[in-house]
Amino acid sequence: MTAAPDTWTITTAEDAARARILAARLTADAEAPAPERARFLIALTAQLRRCLRHGGAEFVLTTRPAIAGAQGHVRVAIRPADAPLQSPPWQLTLTAPRPPHGAPPWADVDVSELAEAVLAADEDSASRLEHLERKDRLVRFHREELHETNQGVLALHAELEAAALAQQDLLGAERTARAEAENARRLLTFLADASAAVTASLDHEDILRRLPGLLVPDYAADVDVWLFDEGHMSRGGGRPAAAVTAARTGRPQHAAAHPGHLPGIDDLPPSALAPTQPLLCIPLTAHRMLGVLTLTAPAPGFDPDTSVMLVEFARRMAIALDNAHRYEQNRDIAEALQRAQLTELPRVDGLALAARYLPATLGMNIGGDWYDAFAQPDGSVLAVIGDVTGHGLRAAIMMGQLRTALRAYAVEGDGPGRILTRLHHMLHHQQPDLYATALIARFRPGDPTLVWAAAGHLPAVVRAPDGAVRVLDAKPGVMLGVPIAHEFEDHTVDLLPGSVLALFTDGLVERRAQGIDPGIERLSDALSALSTAQLDHDLDASAESLLLPMLHDSERDDDVCLLLCLTSPVRAAHPLAHDRRREPYAHAAAFPAGPDRPVVRAQPTGRGPGLDSVEIMGGEGGLRDCL
Repeated sequence: MTAAPDTWTITTAEDAARARILAARLTADAEAPAPERARFLIALTAQLRRCLRHGGAEFVLTTRPAIAGAQGHVRVAIRPADAPLQSPPWQLTLTAPRPPHGAPPWADVDVSELAEAVLAADEDSASRLEHLERKDRLVRFHREELHETNQGVLALHAELEAAALAQQDLLGAERTARAEAENARRLLTFLADASAAVTASLDHEDILRRLPGLLVPDYAADVDVWLFDEGHMSRGGGRPAAAVTAARTGRPQHAAAHPGHLPGIDDLPPSALAPTQPLLCIPLTAHRMLGVLTLTAPAPGFDPDTSVMLVEFARRMAIALDNAHRYEQNRDIAEALQRAQLTELPRVDGLALAARYLPATLGMNIGGDWYDAFAQPDGSVLAVIGDVTGHGLRAAIMMGQLRTALRAYAVEGDGPGRILTRLHHMLHHQQPDLYATALIARFRPGDPTLVWAAAGHLPAVVRAPDGAVRVLDAKPGVMLGVPIAHEFEDHTVDLLPGSVLALFTDGLVERRAQGIDPGIERLSDALSALSTAQLDHDLDASAESLLLPMLHDSERDDDVCLLLCLTSPVRAAHPLAHDRRREPYAHAAAFPAGPDRPVVRAQPTGRGPGLDSVEIMGGEGGLRDCL
């Protein structure tokens, strides 16, 4: 509840002093805070002075106690005497935590208290000034703290900026290091893969063919190889001066309009053959200078890391080329040596022979496979097929020794089993760590019985004149040279005239993924598929026809030997019955005689497909059987 306002008229300074003293008492009794109380009284005094200068004023004082938790207040309103009635008075309100007791009567305010009020006002002013001084000190303290804090923040910002710059530099260095590591990994990966590609081949032409696919376009725009031994030219006969310098000095050369400063590489002026393209000429050096590799730079040019890799790749390529040259030379020598030891097939009556030898396409192309055919003193013919274990010159030399020893033992007239037994003893004593397989078949003129013996060798295959095929699969005996005592046995089989005996080594029938038995079945099928006319007409062509289905794959890691033996069939003796389309016989053909079979000897004319003479001897059937 608000108390009724008290109203006074202020006309003199004494009235103004009473009004101020009255407001001071009320605000002091209401326990208003000192700062708010001082501001209230100062503002009131200033307004009273202003009103006195304008002829006085009407002073209204209102108080309200605290109600329902709301704070009380002291309010003054001053209306100057010269102010219009409609204008609002000047008001000032001071909130008081305690309810004021109300204004004392105006008459109770003694003017004599003015001196005391002035002193009290000075005390309030002093108190305010002291309070302000404390606040000022506090403000200065906080200002200093704020300044120091600002300096710390500025220093922290500087440190953070420096740290950010350092981190940025580290990230840049890390990215650079990662890029360099990735580039090094890429170069090393290429070097390993490219080295494997060039060293995997022992054919220098194949190595040269692979180069452009390896280097172009990532590491070179063009590739040229100059090999001294072959005069390998791919630039129309001209060579860059840098390539000649590299060949003369043995050092890599870089020819460009501007120096490349590549590690370990000399700089030269640009080439007259390619003035706008940088060239890198690297000597190919192994045990000797083989040639020069010339690379035309891709855009924008050769960088140091790539040039180091290319020099190392050229070194490995030179080693691969040198190995290929050495291998090819050794292969040619070995193949010539082995072919020199192969037998020229004899021309015998009643038996046609055809042989094929194919060296391995993988490895040294020299092994211990061999065939042989020769006549014994008693007129019989021995056909031999054999295989010395291993490859290389030692196997080829041992093959030659076995071939020579076999011929020597055969001169004494021994049968196939006895010859193999003596070879077995010889090989065991002379080469205890070397083994061999062999099969010997003996054809005797006029006798249809074939005698054969085998030492660990694959069985022979027989084709009858009607095309039926069988495998001579009797127990073959142990390998030659195995450290056990063994006597080889002779086996016999009857052959009809016109039969074909096929002797072969494992290179013809063995495949790693299939084994030997399927290969022998394929050979049997191929032999059965040949016609009798084809065999009789050209045995050499028949041997080629057998190789085609057996060696359809171009790569093989073992030698191939094939020896075909065709017993001559009984032919009509009448000249009109002779097939004029056949080639002349390469030698006289003898047909075995018997009680019911004559001996027919046909001699070639040498002038055409006809026979020069026909002689019929023996046989009760005589010409009747021939016709």
